[in-house]
Amino acid sequence: MKTPRNYLRFVFYLIVLIGFSKSFSGSYDEFFTAIKRDHRNTVEELLKRGFDPNTLDEKGQPGLVLALRNESYKVAEALIDSAGLHTEATNPAGETALMMASLRGQSQLAERLLKRGAAVNRPGWSALHYAATAPDETVLGMLLERGALIDARSPNGTTPLMMAAQYGPSECVDLLVARGANAGLRNDLGLSAADFAGRSGRDGLASALKRRMK
Repeated sequence: MKTPRNYLRFVFYLIVLIGFSKSFSGSYDEFFTAIKRDHRNTVEELLKRGFDPNTLDEKGQPGLVLALRNESYKVAEALIDSAGLHTEATNPAGETALMMASLRGQSQLAERLLKRGAAVNRPGWSALHYAATAPDETVLGMLLERGALIDARSPNGTTPLMMAAQYGPSECVDLLVARGANAGLRNDLGLSAADFAGRSGRDGLASALKRRMK
């Protein structure tokens, strides 16, 4: 008896699908293992083979955001250079690659992301909020030069100056104040930048910020 053509076609497609699924599964594991270990060569090889640089891990983290969070900067460079990268991809917390690069104080990676079209300003938490708590003021200044809103409000009304006052170095506070950040603003809980400074025991800074309240 002759096997129907449609059945043979189905079997063929099934074999191809199974092979593709196994290949993708292996590449997926390889990709995220390489990110954790900062193996740039492995990631570049996967990208050459057509692996999607925007693939999410099991927790919904885009590869680039994860690389920056884990301080896997060699892999981050490879992903930023990849042709199909979506610079505005976010993790479940709404964090972008630029926000994470800003938090880590990675000025060169932040610069490359900006050249790739990463948005300086976005609703809610912004890259400037994250840069305000970076190890130094370099990325903060870079974002301000590119039009970052200095008094950007997070969903609860927190400003970059408030973040810098509690968590950032004094250089970030000084730069924001020098550029005109409004020390008199309060978040939804009624807290000012001075209050944020006081909560972290920075009493001298709190006093200085109170004097600048409008």
